[in-house]
Amino acid sequence: MLTEREIEALPAFLTVEEAARVLRLKRTTAYEYVRQGIIPSVRLGSFIRIPKAKILEMAGLGRKEDGAGE
Repeated sequence: MLTEREIEALPAFLTVEEAARVLRLKRTTAYEYVRQGIIPSVRLGSFIRIPKAKILEMAGLGRKEDGAGE
């Protein structure tokens, strides 16, 4: 499992391999989930990138920034 420091250090857009590590998936499973649209992604030419915020949300690690003080 990634530490909080490692999660903070991740770039804004992850490779499929990095996203697989965060979600603790096999590389091939992560690519299949990207293909199926289960993992949201952006294509930049031949590159696939995944928004860090979406991965953290999927992993239940998203930040709540509503300022409600709950």
